[in-house]
Amino acid sequence: MTSQTSKTILVFDVDGTLTAARQQITPEMREFLIETRKRVPLAVVGGSDFKKITEQLAGHDKDLLLSLFDYVFAENGLLGFKGTEPYPVQSIQKAIGDDKLQELINFSLRYMSEIRLPVKRGNFVEFRNGMINLSPIGRSCSQEERNQFVIFDRENGIRQKFAEELRKNFGKYGLQFAIGGQISVDVFPTGWDKTFCLQYIQNHFDIIHFFGDKTAPGGNDHEIFADERTIGHTVEGPEDTKKQVEEVLGEGL
Repeated sequence: MTSQTSKTILVFDVDGTLTAARQQITPEMREFLIETRKRVPLAVVGGSDFKKITEQLAGHDKDLLLSLFDYVFAENGLLGFKGTEPYPVQSIQKAIGDDKLQELINFSLRYMSEIRLPVKRGNFVEFRNGMINLSPIGRSCSQEERNQFVIFDRENGIRQKFAEELRKNFGKYGLQFAIGGQISVDVFPTGWDKTFCLQYIQNHFDIIHFFGDKTAPGGNDHEIFADERTIGHTVEGPEDTKKQVEEVLGEGL
């Protein structure tokens, strides 16, 4: 690796960027990453937990996942690795306390119980290390039901209204609310968005390119996309990611 490329890193979102939403990476995209990494270091940052990211990018094989990237960040970087070495794990309950967490969860369950959707399933509240993931339809929905909700949400602004209510009631606790993936709202302490991972790489690289699909305000890629430490790229799916990476590489980074 030349000294030129050693000062540049490419950072990727997962859903809608390296994979179709909640789907596994294709062999072609994985091979593309392997070839790209021969030229420039790579990092991945997802809002999902480490298990889900491993499932999507490496078929449950942790060692394979860590071999594909120089840095791997789950839950926006609250759990992360440099190579195979883990960083300290952060915890939302330590940050804001269980009393406020329970107040948030109780409010969310009441709010979601009054939403009428085409279908509802289970797992409406998922507790992660660094965030609470709230899903009005429930994370145990099928792929077909997920696709149906995406259309319904686009037409009715279900998650947008939910996030606004959460912000109005719980913003005072130093929490942020972002529309995550296709079916949920992510809740996390202020500053614990995807920019959290930048502290681990900003001193090692002069140029940080970020690629993500939810880069508009309110999306969970927006903060890192707009951060002054990164060069942000909005992508429309894995094929577009490949195209834009090739353009960046073609410009000599």
